[in-house]
Amino acid sequence: MANPRASDFSLSAVTAGFVAVLVGFTSSVAIVFQAAQSLGATPAEAASWMWALGWGMGLTTLLSSLWLRKPVMIAWSTPGAVVLAVAGASGGFGMAEAVGAFIVCAALIVVAGASGAFERVMDRIPMPLAGALLAGVLARFGLDAFSALQSSFGLVLAMLAVYLAGRRWWPRYAVVGVLATGIAVAGFAGQMRPLGLQWALTRPVFTAPAFTWRATVSLALPLFIVTMASQNLPGVAAIRTAGYRLPISKIIALTGIATLILAPFGAFALNLAAITAAICMGREANVDPDKRWVAAATCGALYCVVGVFGAAIAGLLAAFPRELIVAVAGLALLGTIGSGLAAALKDDVYREAALVTFLVTLSGLSLGGVGSAMWGVAAGAVTLFVQQWRPRVANSRSRPP
Repeated sequence: MANPRASDFSLSAVTAGFVAVLVGFTSSVAIVFQAAQSLGATPAEAASWMWALGWGMGLTTLLSSLWLRKPVMIAWSTPGAVVLAVAGASGGFGMAEAVGAFIVCAALIVVAGASGAFERVMDRIPMPLAGALLAGVLARFGLDAFSALQSSFGLVLAMLAVYLAGRRWWPRYAVVGVLATGIAVAGFAGQMRPLGLQWALTRPVFTAPAFTWRATVSLALPLFIVTMASQNLPGVAAIRTAGYRLPISKIIALTGIATLILAPFGAFALNLAAITAAICMGREANVDPDKRWVAAATCGALYCVVGVFGAAIAGLLAAFPRELIVAVAGLALLGTIGSGLAAALKDDVYREAALVTFLVTLSGLSLGGVGSAMWGVAAGAVTLFVQQWRPRVANSRSRPP
C-alpha cells in the first residue's frame, strides 16, 4: 500500500463522499430504526445499531479504499432492513433471535465470498446487462430529482441551474456547487429542520444471540437472499460499469466477517453499495479514476463519525429537506446513469435484452421478497437466451463401416 499523495485529494472527491453519506443515510435510516423497533429494541439498542453499522461500513470502506487505492463502497442492506421490519412486526421475534439470524446470514455471506461462487455468477452476466441493471437502479433517483420540482420548485430549480452552469464552466465542482446552493436556498427559505440534538457518544449494547430454526428460516435466509440479490448484485454492476477490477470475492467475504463480528451490537447485514458507490466512482468525484478512492475514503471516515455519535448524526442528516437530498443525488448520478445506458445499448446483439433488464429493474418489481434488480437480470437473461439459443445440429455424416 503506497502512501497517500496530497495531489490525490480534491474538494470534489470530499464532497462526493459527503453526498454519499447524506444520500445513503437519509434515504433509509428510518427503515433501519423501524426494523430495530419491530424486533423490540430499546432506544439504547437502536442507537447501538447505528454504532455497529456506522463502524462496520466506515472501517470496511475506509481501510479497503486505502489499501487498494480504488473506491470500495460498503453499505447496510436496505432491503434487508425492510425484511426485518416486516418479519419482526408479524413474527414476534426478539432481539436475541434476531442477532442469531444476523450471525447465520453473515456466515452465509462469508461462504458466498470465500468460495468465489457469487463472483463466478457475476462473471457470466454480460456487460451490457450489467450496465442496464445499474442504470435501472439509479434512474429512479434521476426521476425523483425532477419530480421534486412539484413540491419545491424554487429550491430544485436553483440547484438545477447551478448544475447546468457548473457542467459548462467548472465540471469538476458542479456537484459541490449544487450541494452548497441547495443548503443555502433551503436555509434561507426556512426548509432546514434543525433538531435539538444531544451530542453524546453512542455506547454499544451487546445482545447474546439465540439460534432457532424459526428465526433462521424467517429472518436469516430472506436477509441473505435479498442482500445478495438486491444489494451485492447491483453493487458489482456499479464497480464494473465504472471500469474498476476489484477482488469481489474477498470484499464480499470481508463484509460477511464484519457483520459476523458486529452482529451482537446490531449490524444486521453489510454489503457492496450501488447508489452511493456510483456517486463516488463517477467523474463528478474526480476526472482521474485513480484518484476517486479519496471520495470512498472520505465516505468511510464520515461513516465512522456516525458510529461515534450514532442516532444524533442520523437526526442531524434528517434535518435536510427531502427535495434537497433527492435533487443532489439525482444530479450527481446523471453521468453514471448515462454511462450505464451507453454500455447497455451500444451493442445490437444485447440491446433488447439490456432494455428489458433496464425496464424491469426500473419498475421496482418485487416478488417473493426479492427486489427488481434480481428480476431485471433474470428477465434480461431469459430474453438473451431466447434470442440467441440455437439447437444443436446432429452430425448427419454416416459413420465409416
